[in-house]
Amino acid sequence: MEIKLTYTPPDQKVLQRLQRVLNCHPVIAGLLADKGITTADEAKFFLNPDYSRLSNPFKLKDMSKAVERIYTAVTNKEKILIFGDFDADGVTATAMIYQFLSLVEADLSWYVPHRTKEGYSLQLPHIEMAVSMDVDLIITVDCGIGSHEAVQAAAREDIDVIITDHHEPDTTIPNAFAVINPKQADCSARLEYLAGVGVAFYLIMGLRKVFRENGVWEQFPEPKLSEYLDLFTIGTIGDMVPLVLDNRTLCVAGMKRIRMGLRPALVSMARTSRVDMNKLDSDDISFKIVPMLNAAGRISHARICVSHLTCPAPAQTETTAALLDELNRKRRLIEKEIVEDIERRIAGDPSILENRLIVLWDSKWDASVLGIAASRLARKHVCPVVLLNSKEDIAKGSCRSINEINIHEILSETRDLLETFGGHAMAAGLSVRKENLTRLKPALADILALVCTEKDFKPIRKIDAVIQIPDITPELVSQIDLLRPFGTGNPEPVFLMENIWVASSIIIGGCHRKMTLRDQSGEHQVEALHFNLSDTTCLPDFFSKLMVKLKVDRFKQNCVQVIVQDI
Repeated sequence: MEIKLTYTPPDQKVLQRLQRVLNCHPVIAGLLADKGITTADEAKFFLNPDYSRLSNPFKLKDMSKAVERIYTAVTNKEKILIFGDFDADGVTATAMIYQFLSLVEADLSWYVPHRTKEGYSLQLPHIEMAVSMDVDLIITVDCGIGSHEAVQAAAREDIDVIITDHHEPDTTIPNAFAVINPKQADCSARLEYLAGVGVAFYLIMGLRKVFRENGVWEQFPEPKLSEYLDLFTIGTIGDMVPLVLDNRTLCVAGMKRIRMGLRPALVSMARTSRVDMNKLDSDDISFKIVPMLNAAGRISHARICVSHLTCPAPAQTETTAALLDELNRKRRLIEKEIVEDIERRIAGDPSILENRLIVLWDSKWDASVLGIAASRLARKHVCPVVLLNSKEDIAKGSCRSINEINIHEILSETRDLLETFGGHAMAAGLSVRKENLTRLKPALADILALVCTEKDFKPIRKIDAVIQIPDITPELVSQIDLLRPFGTGNPEPVFLMENIWVASSIIIGGCHRKMTLRDQSGEHQVEALHFNLSDTTCLPDFFSKLMVKLKVDRFKQNCVQVIVQDI
C-alpha cells in the first residue's frame, strides 16, 4: 500500500529567529518550529527543561481529600493496600507508591492481579481479600475508574478506596472516597497526558507536601522526588502517552537518573539486554526494558516486577532480570505464532479484511499477548484490529487502532454487545459473550462507516525535514539528541532524501542491507543501514525518495548512522 507523505515547510521567519537565538542547525530550528515552538524562551525550555513549570498536584480533582486520608491512615497505623495493574505502567506506579509510603513506616501491602486468572482492575473478590487482610484503605494505581461494584462492596465493609487512574472514564464515576483521574470531565488540572505512573507521581508530590506541613519529615528523612523519576520514566514511555509538557520535563530528568545506575533492577535489566547503561535511551526503554516488564504479566505474574523494581540487592535482581528475559523470549514466540496463524487465515480468506476492520477469535490463542499481535496486524493492514480468546463463555481480548480512529469511542457505541471494555483512544480491552461474537464485527463496521472516511485508513508518514547528504553531520545528530526522549507526542524526526544512488552495498546478518549512498554528483557519500528486508534478491540501486532517521553510531566515535525507514 502506497504511503502518503506529509511535509509542511517551517515558517522562515520563525526558523531564522530560533536559529539565531539558539545558534543551532537550521534543521533543529525547523523541528522546534514544527512543534509550535516560536519564541526563544519556549525553545530554551524545551531543550533544557527544569522543574520550575511543573503543574501543582493539588489542581487534580480530589487530590487534597486523597492525601489527607492517606496521612490519617499513616499516622493511625491503618492497614493500606496498594492495588496495581499488571503492565509496565502499573508495576512502576505500584513500586513508586509502595517505596514512598515505606519511608514513613506505613502499615503497607501491595497486590497486582493475575492477568488471565483475575483480569483487569479492582473486582469483588479483591474486596473479599482485603477484608480478610483487615485492610482499612485501598489505593488503586493505573486502574479502578470502572470498578463501580468493587468500590460499593468496599464501602459496605467500611473500607475507603482512593482511585488513581488515567484510563478513559465512563459516563459515571465510582463512588470512591477520592478519585484522582485527570480525564474526569470536572478535573481542571490539564494533565490528561499523564500515564498511571504519572498520576501516582503527582500523588506522592502532594503527600510529601502534606507530610512536611504535619511534621512527618521531622521523624523520617524527607526524600527527593527525583529518586522516583526512573520509575516515572519507564512507566510513562512504556504506556506510550504523549511526551509533552510535564511528561517531557520529568522524563528528561528521569533518563539522567536511570543512566546513573542507582536502581539495581534497571542495571540488571540493561545488562541482560546488552544495553550500555551510560548510553541508554528511550528506544532501549521501549524495546528492551518495557517488554521484559510486560512479559511477566503476560506469561507468568506481574508481581515479579514489583518485587524486582523495589529490590535493593544486585545479586537478586540479576537472577530476576534473567527470568524476565526468558519470559520475554517466550512471549515473542507465542505472539509470532498467533500473527502467523492470522496471516494464513487472511491469505486463505481475504474477506477477513472487509470493512477495513479485522475481528477474529480462537480458543487456542493466549489472551495475554493479543494486544501486541493486534498492534502488529493493525500497522501492517492499516485498520483497527480486535482479537479475542474464546475458550470460556465470555471471550476476552484486546483491540488496537490506527491514525486518528478512536477505538474506545467506537467500542462505547456497541456497549450493548460487550460485557466490559476500557482503555484509550488507540488501545483497549474488551470481553464479549460467545453468542455475541458474530455480531461484533458488523456492529463495529457500521460505526466505523459513520465516523471514518477513506483518508482515515491511508498510511501516513510525516516528514520532518528534507535533507541532503552534506547536511548529515555529527553536529546535526548531536543536536537532534537534545530533542530526546522520543516517543508519542515527540516522535523521532524522519527525514526525506531525494534522488539517491547506491554506490555499494552488502547483505549482513542474512536480512540487513549495509549501503554507501551518494548524491547525483558523486561528491558526497554516507553510510546507511536498512534492517529486516523481506527480499534480498531484487535490491534497487536508485531511490527517488528515501525516508531515514539519523542516529549517533554507538560503536564509532563522531560517526553518524543513517537508518532507512521506508522506500
